Amino acid sequence: MTSKRQNSFNGIYAATLCPLLDDGRIDEVTLAKHLEACAFVPGMKGLLINGHAGENFMLSRQEKRRVSDIAREVCRSHATIVCGVNAEDSREAQCHVDDAKAAGADAVLVFPPFSWALSQDSRMAITHHEIANARAQMPVMLYQAGVNAGSMAYSPQVLEQLAQLPHVVGIKEGSWETAAFEAHRLLVRRVAPHVAMMASGDEHLFTCMVVGSDGSLVSLAAIVPELIIALEAAVKRKDLDEARRLNSKVYPLAKAIYGTAPGGYANARLKTCLKLLGRFPSDAMRPPIGPLPKEEIAALERALSEAGVHA
Repeated sequence: MTSKRQNSFNGIYAATLCPLLDDGRIDEVTLAKHLEACAFVPGMKGLLINGHAGENFMLSRQEKRRVSDIAREVCRSHATIVCGVNAEDSREAQCHVDDAKAAGADAVLVFPPFSWALSQDSRMAITHHEIANARAQMPVMLYQAGVNAGSMAYSPQVLEQLAQLPHVVGIKEGSWETAAFEAHRLLVRRVAPHVAMMASGDEHLFTCMVVGSDGSLVSLAAIVPELIIALEAAVKRKDLDEARRLNSKVYPLAKAIYGTAPGGYANARLKTCLKLLGRFPSDAMRPPIGPLPKEEIAALERALSEAGVHA
């Protein structure tokens, strides 16, 4: 495995949302506009579609394939497309990876099944990734779940083995703790230096970028893409004063979306932000997630104003 593969996937990716009509169907017109708007921001490397922010746990296989088709249609070769794969059954995951390849995705991000929050080990993790990519043989990104996600978060021993699997090119590092990010970064640099370690905890982007990150796949890049791209650029050129200034705009928004309980409403908050900005006509979610209370909407409005973005 060469550094050339690593470099080809480094950068900022917008983890995109999936707009819905009031009856729960995908709003394909708004989706196409959203994907195109994110992909063509100057400095944006690509898109993460069908990720957690894109409600991969709520969409059917057919719906995910439709999102992938629309992404390739509107982005064509302009943006690198990473397609999220989230399935409890390894052979079902294989079908989703096959779909991503057929739709023209450049890589897949394989999420640990939610059931692994109760229990998993290296045999399960390796088997799942091997079966998922057995036919497609696509570039693969791993997902390092948050420190509070139970055993969905890979132990150092499991992460070490996964990072060395064939076709692994990057890791969406979502530990949501900078100490864990640093430990994982050092581990991967030692055992698989070609694999890109991409800080992806929206509340800790600045800190992790300073520690050392090869890019990021985050939902904030779908809300305030220019700020996230500028933040990474400031850190890269070692302009920490400018990076701190930009982070002072990003951080309150990240806290309003992700640092407010319950965390399961983060996607609803992201959609509400896009509605407040006039980019989504509706912030509809599928049950059981319902509308946000008025006080949360007001908090998001304040955070967007602090970030300097308006409709």
